[in-house]
Amino acid sequence: MKLGIVGLPNVGKSTLFNAITRAGAEAANYPFCTIDPNVGVVAVPDERLQLLSELYHSEKTTPAVIEFVDIAGLVKGASKGEGLGNQFLSNIRETDAIVHVVRCFEDPNVIHVDGSVDPLRDIETINLELIFSDLDLLERRMQKLKKLSQNDKEAKAELMLLSELYQYLESGKLAIGFDAGDEDKNAFVDSLDLLTRKPVIYACNVSEDSLSDDGAENPHVQKVRGYAKETGSGVFVISAQIEQEISELPEEERAEYLESLGLSESGLDKIVRASYSLLGLMSFLTAGEKESRAWTIKKGTKAPQAAGKIHSDFERGFIKAEVVNYKDLLELKSLSAAREKGLVRMEGKDYVMQDGDVVLFRFNV
Repeated sequence: MKLGIVGLPNVGKSTLFNAITRAGAEAANYPFCTIDPNVGVVAVPDERLQLLSELYHSEKTTPAVIEFVDIAGLVKGASKGEGLGNQFLSNIRETDAIVHVVRCFEDPNVIHVDGSVDPLRDIETINLELIFSDLDLLERRMQKLKKLSQNDKEAKAELMLLSELYQYLESGKLAIGFDAGDEDKNAFVDSLDLLTRKPVIYACNVSEDSLSDDGAENPHVQKVRGYAKETGSGVFVISAQIEQEISELPEEERAEYLESLGLSESGLDKIVRASYSLLGLMSFLTAGEKESRAWTIKKGTKAPQAAGKIHSDFERGFIKAEVVNYKDLLELKSLSAAREKGLVRMEGKDYVMQDGDVVLFRFNV
């Protein structure tokens, strides 16, 4: 899974990126300090995987991972070259979703590029820049199609669809709300990698005071939640500053520090939960002496396609899937004991994978 992180300057975007990836992107109290796209890969926290690895004394433990791409803070007019322009937006075209960091805290010591804290205004500013970037992409594609469309029916149909989409975006709407009319046309629109077609998760960056009640008393957070509900987006509350403090602690002290703040999970946990929920993802597990591993798949994926995540041969030669729930396996301490209790199932090609399935695929190529 790949997530792009966007936001205005000084909203805590790079601080959050640093904290969750510890990749060392420069962060400072002035715009445009992140002048190159920063990429960080982090392991998805999964207690189930650790417990299975301990059970099997696995030589290797391989978690699912999320790749984060952090780009320079956008400003109003970026599409026209203001600030650093939108030169880095192409770096997040191939992401699965966008994490939009929104400032929801007041602090006179941290300047805001527009002079005051207003999350809905900030969201609108970023959305407009994403729309302009998409319009630019469509315009270039349409220019190429104009000559072809005179003698090519397919090119003419594509040009008509792109023109309709262009007008939709020009009216200030996001491409995620655009319905092309049928499955094939919508699939084509999806293939364009438009920024405004991507699902969005809003990260409300708050001060420590608003963290313990998950922003319930923070009016800025409430506005963002209302907007996210209207647009079908994800939302979570985070303190980039606290996340930075957590990231600097030794691993064994982090849980205790979170508990002292009245928190049950870290910001990374929240991002993972929000992105998995928004994108309809889940994990299945494989476990053994050589390796225990988590695999990310879409909810509703059938066993052969899940096997294909491991290797294409597994899908091509799929015979059966030997499946046990991770709780049963951990409780009974071995696959053979789970078999004796009748808790291991042999599933065929139509089996829909469930979150937390521990699987052994049988195949023949």
